[in-house]
Amino acid sequence: MTKPKSLYYEKFFSVSLWVVVTLSATALITMTGCKGGNKTTSKSDAAQPAETGVEKVKPAPGTGNVQGKVLFNSKPAEHIEVKLCEKFSRYLSGCGGQTFTARTDKDGEYVITNVPPKTYEALTARVFETDSYIFATTGLAGISSAKYDVVDGKTFFVTPIHLFKGDLKTINPKAGSKVSADGLELKWDAYPDAAYYKFSTFADDSSVTAPYQ
Repeated sequence: MTKPKSLYYEKFFSVSLWVVVTLSATALITMTGCKGGNKTTSKSDAAQPAETGVEKVKPAPGTGNVQGKVLFNSKPAEHIEVKLCEKFSRYLSGCGGQTFTARTDKDGEYVITNVPPKTYEALTARVFETDSYIFATTGLAGISSAKYDVVDGKTFFVTPIHLFKGDLKTINPKAGSKVSADGLELKWDAYPDAAYYKFSTFADDSSVTAPYQ
């Protein structure tokens, strides 16, 4: 699988052991809900280069369109909510300012139309009907959310988004329990259609770098 250059898809989770059904990048985070926010970010080199594609809808005069595709298990994901956010607060309120919403069709494709030309701070995709969203970030550490430059009369083609789920149920150890690292055995219920599983460890002290993933 080819990884997009300097592009990560992130998502928030409330569990420490989770399943990845498909994954298009290397950095993952969690977020629950995208509400109004007032964080401002100036235009920078974090703006994403547009992909190429065939326009499904011609932009109306004075506006641009944003078009892309959402996949799950490398197959089109239908009826997925996608939002283009004028403002974006990754750690606080999520998607804010003027927002534009669309849903994917049976082919997993979406088109956000009648978008005023400017740089938008994020594009989010809801993970099915959960409260979790995936969004793209840039940079080596994936600190900044990706920006999207919408131009008058043109369609911005977004890199395909690959959804993954984070509701894996652990059997051992129990969630929130403290256990010894000696002879530690992890068990979980098999997840339907999972392509693979990914397990990460991290220290309670934020100054300590986790050695395993």
